[in-house]
Amino acid sequence: MENKKELRTWLDDLKLDHPLVIAGPCSAETEEQVLNIAHQLKDTDVNYYRAGIWKPRTRPGMFEGVGALGLKWLQKVKAETGLKTATEVANRAHVDLALEHDIDLLWIGARSTVSPFIVQEIADALKGTDKIVLVKNPVNPDLPLWLGAIERLSSANIKKLGVIHRGFSTYEKSKYRNNPEWQIAIELQSKFPDLPLINDPSHITGKRDMIFDVSQTALDLNFDGLMIETHNNPDSAWSDAAQQVTPEALVQIMKDLKIRKEFDPETEYNASLNNLRAQIDVVDNQIIELLGKRMKVADGIGSLKKQKNVAVLQSKRWNEILGKMVLEGNEKGLSEEFILKLFKAIHQESINHQEKIING
Repeated sequence: MENKKELRTWLDDLKLDHPLVIAGPCSAETEEQVLNIAHQLKDTDVNYYRAGIWKPRTRPGMFEGVGALGLKWLQKVKAETGLKTATEVANRAHVDLALEHDIDLLWIGARSTVSPFIVQEIADALKGTDKIVLVKNPVNPDLPLWLGAIERLSSANIKKLGVIHRGFSTYEKSKYRNNPEWQIAIELQSKFPDLPLINDPSHITGKRDMIFDVSQTALDLNFDGLMIETHNNPDSAWSDAAQQVTPEALVQIMKDLKIRKEFDPETEYNASLNNLRAQIDVVDNQIIELLGKRMKVADGIGSLKKQKNVAVLQSKRWNEILGKMVLEGNEKGLSEEFILKLFKAIHQESINHQEKIING
């Protein structure tokens, strides 16, 4: 699969003056709920109304969606509001039913993207379709697996493709439900700059009060749109209650977002500069997070040294590390002076942490 300008055709044809917006409830719960939310969203920036019909839950016994009945509710949404409709599909049967009910946009979820067998089954069922098909990143941070899913759909002669960045699962504690791992989305964007890239801040954050900040970062990184879960009574939602916003909150988010569309002679320069700065912000946050993890390890070393009555400073070990870092830094184009200053500062902070524990 090669990057082509035609990958953007379906998005360009919408002639939007704002990012693409896909919004609606995590799950279709009742006909009344689905239609109520849709009517509140019909005169907003929302382009596609989403609702989960089949919900792949981590464990059995949780609400797993209303099934095909919900597709009829989405048909009513389109008839009553004019909004185009979207839902997730996870197998051939889902695809057949969604097409039968004229759903406009289908997406493959993170749990499905991890399996080439599932993706191939869906690709075969959709072969040659003129529907829009989006692929969420796999639950694990694996760019080739994500790209492979897109390539399988492209090989099935599906022209209207795009991807959804919803973050990646982790066992480590994090402020996010799913760590963004922005660098993976950035790398995909660099390989396929014309493939529409949508951000899903709802699943990245897991918390409605963080959705704005993640959405702004995505737009600063030149994402093409947002998928935001929206519910008329979020706290009472049957699934993912904490990450859904009200229609009113969604409207306010879209008003407050800084969408860099200024038309002046320096537009291209400003857009490129803002994108690069956003990438620096992402990397800087990763550096801080990694340094925090490093100091937690230092705390563990301090506890162990205290237990064994061992001195904090181990000069031989430190000199070996410093020499190694200078060589590795040189390979990355970093000066010896910079590496020495950086790691001396890190080493001193590590010593401070250990001494605090030993003397505590």
